[in-house]
Amino acid sequence: MSSNAAARLLQPFLKDRFLHILLLAGVVMAALNPQQLPALSGFIDWRTIITLLGLMLLTKGVEVSGYFDFVGRKIINTLHSERWLAMFLVFSAALLSSFLTNDVALFIVIPLTITLKKLSSLPISRLIIFQALAVNAGSLLTPIGNPQNILLWSKSSLSFLDFIIQMAPFGAAMMVSLLALTWFSFPARDIVKAPHTEGYPYQRPLLLSCVALYAIFLLCLDVGLSLYGLLAVFAGFLLLARRVLLQIDWSLIFVFIAMFIDVGLFTQLQAIQPWFADIARLGDGGVYALGIGLSQIISNVPATILLLNYVPSSQLVAYAVNAGGFGLAIGSLANLIALRMAGERKIWLKFHYYSLPLLVWGALLGWLLA
Repeated sequence: MSSNAAARLLQPFLKDRFLHILLLAGVVMAALNPQQLPALSGFIDWRTIITLLGLMLLTKGVEVSGYFDFVGRKIINTLHSERWLAMFLVFSAALLSSFLTNDVALFIVIPLTITLKKLSSLPISRLIIFQALAVNAGSLLTPIGNPQNILLWSKSSLSFLDFIIQMAPFGAAMMVSLLALTWFSFPARDIVKAPHTEGYPYQRPLLLSCVALYAIFLLCLDVGLSLYGLLAVFAGFLLLARRVLLQIDWSLIFVFIAMFIDVGLFTQLQAIQPWFADIARLGDGGVYALGIGLSQIISNVPATILLLNYVPSSQLVAYAVNAGGFGLAIGSLANLIALRMAGERKIWLKFHYYSLPLLVWGALLGWLLA
């Protein structure tokens, strides 16, 4: 590997303040609970890490092929209003997340949205924020929309359709609210296009190879051979486009690994074990508030795992942890993925301008509808 390539790989790690904070927190908690050190690897959800890395590679491959530029130009030349473009992108993100899971949806819509920055004067950071909020709202509808719903569904006695019926009131209310917010947050003015947006060639062989690798990867995930699927993707890009391996955000993978370890260490701290024992004795209001609150501290998937150790899967718990995906960026892993993909520091503060009011509104709606 050349020195330039090595520097390119190391630079994100050196600049990643969030990763540094997670590592520091992990060191402190490990010092407080040293007997957990042998169990650190067990805290990591390796299937999630493998899935995330595979999707990052495949999405970057499609981006390198130029296909997102091609589709972006088609969209820009079809939708002429900022408001209607935003409505289309937000609704598309929500719809995809309902059936492809929220992270897969983001890996489709965010690179496409970033491409629009080269083609117009659109407020890209605001669009990405609303897409992050959209996948939280859209994914809560189905049992396969996000990881917490998969857990909740597996622990319940509900059929696929019954779970959707249970979540439909909350999902519909949040989507209507988000679309209304989108309508008023984006003006109806015409999109100012960059010159030469009519046509753009893309590398068809690379694109088709990415599609084939994506099918292989999904098949391996489905049959429990996720590591082999990831190895196939790696081998494919080593042969087809090695630059893809250098261009993905490797530090994001380590952020998620550090998060899993930190959450595992946090839940094992002796000082808070008595608090966890009291969860089973909480009333509905306490469980609901705890689900939302824990999501803001350890993210909603770990919060769901923790709650299900003490209370049964229910509509109340489902509404709580899905509402908890709004609010702080850490509330949902999808938020972190979207904001990291944006590659803009100021977007983190802008995100909370919209997400915190939506958390309050979603928490109120969920409590009234549960």
